[in-house]
Amino acid sequence: MQILLSLSIALLAGLLLSRLAKLVKLPAVTAYLVAGILIGPYCLGKFGVKGLGFTAMAEVEALSILCDVALGFIAFSIGNEFRLSQLKKIGKQATIVGVFQAVVTTIIVDIALIVMHLIMPEKLPLEAAIVLGAIASATAPAATLMVVKQYKAKGPVTDILLPVVALDDAVGLVLFAVSFGVAKALGAGAISVISVLVEPLLEVVLSLGLGAIMGILFNFCERFFHSRSKRMSVSIAFVFLTIALSMLKFEIGKVHISFSSLLVCMMLGTVFCNICDFSEELMDRVDRWTAPLFVLFFVLSGAELELSVFTDIMIVLIGVVYILSRSAGKYSGAFLSAKFSKCDDNIVKYLGITLLPQAGVALGMAMKAQELGATIGLLISNITLFAVLVYEIVGPMLTKIALTKAGDINPEGWTSARHEHAKKKAEQNAQQ
Repeated sequence: MQILLSLSIALLAGLLLSRLAKLVKLPAVTAYLVAGILIGPYCLGKFGVKGLGFTAMAEVEALSILCDVALGFIAFSIGNEFRLSQLKKIGKQATIVGVFQAVVTTIIVDIALIVMHLIMPEKLPLEAAIVLGAIASATAPAATLMVVKQYKAKGPVTDILLPVVALDDAVGLVLFAVSFGVAKALGAGAISVISVLVEPLLEVVLSLGLGAIMGILFNFCERFFHSRSKRMSVSIAFVFLTIALSMLKFEIGKVHISFSSLLVCMMLGTVFCNICDFSEELMDRVDRWTAPLFVLFFVLSGAELELSVFTDIMIVLIGVVYILSRSAGKYSGAFLSAKFSKCDDNIVKYLGITLLPQAGVALGMAMKAQELGATIGLLISNITLFAVLVYEIVGPMLTKIALTKAGDINPEGWTSARHEHAKKKAEQNAQQ
């Protein structure tokens, strides 16, 4: 009963607040995040009334499986953007921009935070500064995808945006693994080649390999079903199975083997959409099925944000430097690489702004950083949480503005399903 009550409250809170957000022309994803904060443990949940909100963080964490599933479907949808026909046009440009802007962001944030370390070494250890630089490279694919879908964005910026976001996470995982290995080496006094180079490269390669295998199996199984409902069910089953397999972890000697669920599910979608003739129709049906799941994901993400980070002035100060330097890195990296690869002028001007949202992947990296020790791990987590809180509320709005200015969002194209139904009914009555 408690779980169903929590889920219904979360879903209704997000949907109702999205109506208010529409009045002030804010993206729905921002409303979902704010709804999560409102019903979370730090706002309405503080009253301790069951059904009014989440009374403890443990209640939110108990629903974390929904977030894992949602991220898997988000990555699966992004994989659909890697169609060979489209990659022939923008593949080279997307690769250059995706890699360059991530590396530039890490370098700029590292420089800014290392300077802060030199100013106040007791507050910001060098290990934390290095790891935060890598975390800064990650972009939230969920928020970006939701804005694109809500406003039916279409155009040059949108075409390159989703492949860049997907590549960004792959590059970010490698950068984080290398930085994390260096940070651990600084703490231990010895550098491990295995943790710095071998394990991150293995994670990326094995994740892409597992996703490719699952994509081929998905295409094979899909052939045995002909009705739309059963084919959609097979699609959902394979995404579930792929998410589950990506959670596997084991060791071979001294090497830790693990997978990135984002990369695995992205590769699943990429392989499937390129070898199945009916992939576009199936992807569209899966998107409709996942709509409420995505609402819950963002509401729960908002509820997980710990507002207590605002009580420490030093966390706020370091967080502000992190946010400003990361924003500068994302924009300048995207601007320079897009100009170098001779992208459309609108891509050069506006792509960097759309890469600001940050959430799940960054938080996952911050959780991994706990292995550096309680003090450093907590510092990294709090700064990341502070940045995510700001980026997830402001980022989707900036993405919408950038896509609108680029001409990828057409305000006149927004439609209401209710109005469309009323229009069709009126036309039928007129004919009768």
